[in-house]
Amino acid sequence: MNKARQGKVMLIDDEKSLHMALEELLTNNGYEFCGALNGQEGLQMLRDERPDLLLLDVMLPDINGFDICAQIREEGRHIPIIFLTAKGDIVDKSIGYKAGGDDYMTKPFDSAELLLRILAGIRRHEGNLDVLKNQHREDSFVVGDLELRFLEHEAYVSGKPAHLTSKEFDILAMLATNAGTVFTRDQIYEEVWGEEAYKGQNSITVFVRKIREKIEQNPSEPKYLLTVHRIGYKIPESVS
Repeated sequence: MNKARQGKVMLIDDEKSLHMALEELLTNNGYEFCGALNGQEGLQMLRDERPDLLLLDVMLPDINGFDICAQIREEGRHIPIIFLTAKGDIVDKSIGYKAGGDDYMTKPFDSAELLLRILAGIRRHEGNLDVLKNQHREDSFVVGDLELRFLEHEAYVSGKPAHLTSKEFDILAMLATNAGTVFTRDQIYEEVWGEEAYKGQNSITVFVRKIREKIEQNPSEPKYLLTVHRIGYKIPESVS
């Protein structure tokens, strides 16, 4: 039976057996598949194949997955990235989120859960621009020297790109879409990640700090991404 194309999924992992298993799983469920066994090969394949989602092993023989993710984001690519970690690996997930990762899966993983996360990641990414376009008559949001260009998925400060990661932009865009409204950490996590907050609210503080380092002239005295004491965060409708 022919299945509708769901998207192209790429794997960067040095386990050949995993490539074989995932290729069978994904192609049987309507996805295209491509894969690389190391980081350098993977970065080039990513540019050539332009997949819709990347499964990225953290522990690779040449470049670790966090550095690959950071490089992808520095190149301005907003592809959803799901990190893969072996059971028992001691991994600081905050490092992965700072690098621009979107999700984590621990190997060995349940095939059904992986398929659900892949589908959610692709749909969430494809829906971001549509949602933002529907919520704005214009394709951008401007407050002071800060400009968010939704179609480019990029923020600019005084005309210069801020080089936000995908999740950093999503957080900022969500707040800008509701300028003047205060959101708790839990609400931000649930809106941006599309799932109920559990421990994610702590990572929001990390994201806010990184965003401020990129958009604020003085991150310790922000004027764009504001803290509302004991409640959460907001972007003002105007700045003086």
